[in-house]
Amino acid sequence: MFGTAYAADPKGEAGGHHGPFYHEPEFWVAIAFVIFVVLMVWKARKAFTDPLDQRAAAIRKQIDDAETLRREAQAMLADYQKRQSEAYKEAEGIIAQAKAEAERMKVKAQAELETAIKLRERQALDRIAHVEAQAAADVRNAAVDAAISATHQLLKERLAAGQGAELVDQAIAELPKRLH
Repeated sequence: MFGTAYAADPKGEAGGHHGPFYHEPEFWVAIAFVIFVVLMVWKARKAFTDPLDQRAAAIRKQIDDAETLRREAQAMLADYQKRQSEAYKEAEGIIAQAKAEAERMKVKAQAELETAIKLRERQALDRIAHVEAQAAADVRNAAVDAAISATHQLLKERLAAGQGAELVDQAIAELPKRLH
């Protein structure tokens, strides 16, 4: 069967090919090698692909975990920003309330100050009026004292001259007029 491959060529050439290619042993060795390689690859494929599949699954899991962590981080960031916004609003409210309270206290303090000033002014005016009244009373008393003293002196001088009886009679006559 394979022995005829080396037979003489009908054209007379030596070492040429003598038949179809599938009669050549190299062809069958190549086919056997290819089948062997295909079988080996087919059998060994799992040994090569399983670690790669496991590695791909681990990477996919890490990506999924990272995506979950990213979503959680975004949710936490949004929550933090919301809390921060609420805190700013609350702080602004507190500041506005404090300003309003300070303004109210300022107005109240001004009103109390004005009331105290008016009270002190009234007290000062009362004191001035009292001092003026006291001064007027003192002047009146001094005038009365001076008048009494002058009258006393005058009476002494006139009574000494003998007019005492005449003054007593005159005072008795004016008494009914002064009582009515």
